[in-house]
Amino acid sequence: MKFRDEVEKRGGEFKSTVYSFSLIEGEAYCLTRWLRARKFVYDDVIAMVEEATEVRADARKHEFYPDPVSALGCGPSLFMHCYPQLYPGKAKNGCPIFISKPGVLNTDAMECITSLDGILKFHWHVMMHDYKQRLMEHKKAHPDFCNFQTVTVIDLEHLSTSQLSKRALSIVKTQTAIDSVCFPETMNRTLVINAPRFFSMTWGIIKGWIDPRTASKIELISSRKTWEARLRELCDEDEIPSDYGGKGPATTSALEKEYAPEGVLQEHFQLVHVGSSGHYNVAVPAGSEMEVTVWSRSVNEVIVSIVDENVKSKVFVGGVTFTHTGGTGDNDKPSSLLLTKERIVGPAKTKIKFESKAGRFSSAGNYFVSCSMFDKK
Repeated sequence: MKFRDEVEKRGGEFKSTVYSFSLIEGEAYCLTRWLRARKFVYDDVIAMVEEATEVRADARKHEFYPDPVSALGCGPSLFMHCYPQLYPGKAKNGCPIFISKPGVLNTDAMECITSLDGILKFHWHVMMHDYKQRLMEHKKAHPDFCNFQTVTVIDLEHLSTSQLSKRALSIVKTQTAIDSVCFPETMNRTLVINAPRFFSMTWGIIKGWIDPRTASKIELISSRKTWEARLRELCDEDEIPSDYGGKGPATTSALEKEYAPEGVLQEHFQLVHVGSSGHYNVAVPAGSEMEVTVWSRSVNEVIVSIVDENVKSKVFVGGVTFTHTGGTGDNDKPSSLLLTKERIVGPAKTKIKFESKAGRFSSAGNYFVSCSMFDKK
């Protein structure tokens, strides 16, 4: 085969790009993925591999960011709270099931904890370490499995027009661009569910970012009864999360289990918009102790303190000045501050307070609060 011979002749990064999921995928299946993506037009396939090699060159230098925390600049659990995404099981054809919830994507919170550059790096991590590992493990258990694709569910429940901001679309477009050129034909089937009526215009925009063959594999289904039935056609009930009509663990509990940092029993997150002031109340259970971290890219100074919710004179953390000290561009990292130099021991009902130093008629901005519960030492 002409394409196979060219891959072997060039070797190096060209071959590494083609076999991005390693040689374990199998030569015939891997090469055919690339050929199908360009309708078997040889020159177009070669051009695509060359483009993909260039696109992934910088990430390749960093080994595709094996540490997700370094990639994002924050823990993955924070990212997943702002933009839930998970692999809950396998479809009947052996492909991993991937569920993404852009309907609850919180771009204001996302902006507090990471940057577009961080999101891009994390996507490389997911594709080349997480997703790749899942494929390899399934291949090891089932040697005949060669369908290195996903059955994807895009859940648009709760999507509003205000969420379709330039920043939100940039996140989706950046991830789509990487997948389209560097991981061709890895979509087996996609169900876009719970789509609101206004989404048709946005779908027209997104459809322009993907090739026609890929678009033909996407089904838009608004009726819950219909998409639950379609999911059961594609996947066994035990592999489908309970909140999607199956018998598997609910997506919220699955995400908590998979992404909670080591030693953390539970996490609480809250985006606090601070005008002249703002607060967030968190209860610390008996037998637990809590760490609190604040994230933001607001350049306005605030005073942050933690007091007892009921006994205001009881102070856990005195007033601490916090402001973002870095740049304000999309690729500049936000700032964070660990408020609790000593953990707050439960039982306690805490109030995390923000007071703006800019005055009562100004708006300080958005602050993301992360509370982690640990076993009491």
